[in-house]
Amino acid sequence: MKIIKYIPDTITCLNLLSGSIAVIFAFRDDFDMALAMIVLAAVFDFLDGMAARALHAYSDIGKELDSLSDTVSFGLAPSLILYNYLDGFPSSCIPPYICYIPLLIAAFSALRLAKFNLDTRQTESFLGLPVPASALFAASLAAFAGHYQYVANTILANSYAIPAVTVVLCALLVSEVPMFSMKLKTLRWKDNAQRFTFLCITIPAAAILLVLKIHWTGIVFTVFAFYIVWNAAAALLRKLLHE
Repeated sequence: MKIIKYIPDTITCLNLLSGSIAVIFAFRDDFDMALAMIVLAAVFDFLDGMAARALHAYSDIGKELDSLSDTVSFGLAPSLILYNYLDGFPSSCIPPYICYIPLLIAAFSALRLAKFNLDTRQTESFLGLPVPASALFAASLAAFAGHYQYVANTILANSYAIPAVTVVLCALLVSEVPMFSMKLKTLRWKDNAQRFTFLCITIPAAAILLVLKIHWTGIVFTVFAFYIVWNAAAALLRKLLHE
């Protein structure tokens, strides 16, 4: 049936709608719901590719639509979450221009997606930080801090904290640092050793954080902070071993 070929694009549009709703929640200073909508967008982003492969419903329009949706959900939305988070601090704590620095994440995410579309090397893994991981890290940073005033007041209210995070994320987005994808083509350990090891660590760790009654936004932050550190450390180790 012809309708089948539209299923992946429909899921991609749900990604875009979720990101758009995240923007609305960001301007309402409801960072928990904004993060939740980005998580939902990431789920749809994962499912549209799965649906396209399962249904053999690939199209050039689908590829472009996916990038446009990701730019909103994983570029614009987290940028505006951090913008509104910083804008909520008194001007005596943070200079007004600092609030605009996180918007660089939107620009670098778009650049990252444009590079990805033209790079034939990134079929099974990534070169540079994938935009969903960047978005979930950035958005969870603001949401998590909202539940722990000590963190917000002593670290994130520092004029250099969020700009420093922004610079690091932007650099990683367009870097050549190898980062593993969570897409599984087989269930064999040999083909997925790094992915399975990561899951074997993060799933118990997330369960422990739940038992300790850490807010769910903190679990999202921890998982994606660990993902970034894991890949950066692995890349550095490989470089040192080859020198």
